[in-house]
Amino acid sequence: MALGAAMVCALLVFGAIQVFGDPSAAGPRRIVSLAPNDAAANAPTISFADASDPLEAGEYQSFGLEELPEFSGEIGEIDSSGELRVAVVESPQQSVRPNVQPLPRAPLAGLTEQGAHGPLPIVAANGRTPAQAYARPFTPQQGRPMIAVVIGGLGFNARATTQAIEELPPEITLSFVPYAQNLQSWIDRARAHGHEVLLELPMEPFDPDADDTGPQTLLASAPAQQNVQRLEQLLSRGAGYFGVTNYQGARFATSAQASQPIVQQLRRRGLVFLTSGIGQRTALSVEAQRASLPVTAADRIIDARREADAIDDQLLNLEALALQNQSAIGAGFAYPVTMEQVGRWARDIESRGYQLAPASAVLNARAARR
Repeated sequence: MALGAAMVCALLVFGAIQVFGDPSAAGPRRIVSLAPNDAAANAPTISFADASDPLEAGEYQSFGLEELPEFSGEIGEIDSSGELRVAVVESPQQSVRPNVQPLPRAPLAGLTEQGAHGPLPIVAANGRTPAQAYARPFTPQQGRPMIAVVIGGLGFNARATTQAIEELPPEITLSFVPYAQNLQSWIDRARAHGHEVLLELPMEPFDPDADDTGPQTLLASAPAQQNVQRLEQLLSRGAGYFGVTNYQGARFATSAQASQPIVQQLRRRGLVFLTSGIGQRTALSVEAQRASLPVTAADRIIDARREADAIDDQLLNLEALALQNQSAIGAGFAYPVTMEQVGRWARDIESRGYQLAPASAVLNARAARR
């Protein structure tokens, strides 16, 4: 019975690889010997994370034996000792992934206070800020331009969020939607995999009918007190982020009156602000600088066109900007194609003379040069 179960397992493994596998990624390969009496305990597991055409949750198909293609060779062979030998194709990306140093679990002592809706970030009694405490540690390499990439929109789609956390390099900064369920659990998982985290602040766009930013959107025309209350609700959704970034906000960013109390609150709470897609000389950015809030802007939206070639072009543009300016920041969303191209690009960035850096490190380096 155990041998029969092992044979079925082998057939399912092979079928899954044929359906989901990427032929260009075949190898390296290892042979796993399974004794008939311990086949179930030692059966290899197969990950579908590298599927070339990812399916949404719940869309995986179960394949019966009659649906599997014919096969030959080492799959399912039984050697002279009676052991089942299964050839398992290992993902090159997973096999070379270095051990990741987890970041400390949030919140850290002394960096929160209780607000009306939950814990809020504060500067510690010794002057340490959440921006300092929750940023990923980083040591710049002399002579290497730094490039940071922020992947945003995380927390709604569990599969995409898991892929970003577990498969992207830990130097990639992850940005979370504040409305996400179990937001703190996602932040904890991201930090456990070495990623620093930003919190997205929904801000009023020019066309709110086309871009739904949710019930706690910061509005250009709202009274300061209302916007500050909404900000505190958003910030209290979780802990462990080193700063914030805007979600939408083209209209909000034009109002100095609306921006001023928000950036002052962010400064008081020891956070930093990374803007994305709203321009580099907006009223919002000007007010942030006046309030001495550490702020910088992403240089490129890398997936404005959700096509592999277009994303590759934007990543090359980041390299050119980094050569010119010593650093560059790209921002994108957790689309499958974005994460696939960023992952491929990041694998050999060091060999091209650049250094993949967390966004906090680029922000700090730019502030030091001002």
